[in-house]
Amino acid sequence: MERLGDPLGFTADPEEARRARRTVRERAGKVVADPALLDDVELMGAEAIANAVLHGTGLIRVTVETDGRRLRVEVADDGPAGADQHRRCRLDHGRGLTVIDALAEEWGLDQTPRRTRLWFEVDAARVSAGA
Repeated sequence: MERLGDPLGFTADPEEARRARRTVRERAGKVVADPALLDDVELMGAEAIANAVLHGTGLIRVTVETDGRRLRVEVADDGPAGADQHRRCRLDHGRGLTVIDALAEEWGLDQTPRRTRLWFEVDAARVSAGA
């Protein structure tokens, strides 16, 4: 896949998170023509970034990539905040993963004590039923 711009790196600052969400939409707009799909990508990006801000630690990195057919957004951080004494992974406690599961063609969550990586992919050429 080809990166659409350099990866964004930021801390859990709300203003930086807003900038990252806008950047995901702008970069996705280079390959996604359908406005409804672009809204979905922005929403999924916002949920993934919010999870990293709320549950992650360290530097948050956002990467947007395409192979011309698929669009992939990846949000990674330095691992779960406050892992419990039994070393269980902290998963999303809100609606974020549910939203991503409903809207993405594919998605995944890789979580270790030192790294959390959430990614999703959509068919960039998909056109919504209302278009």
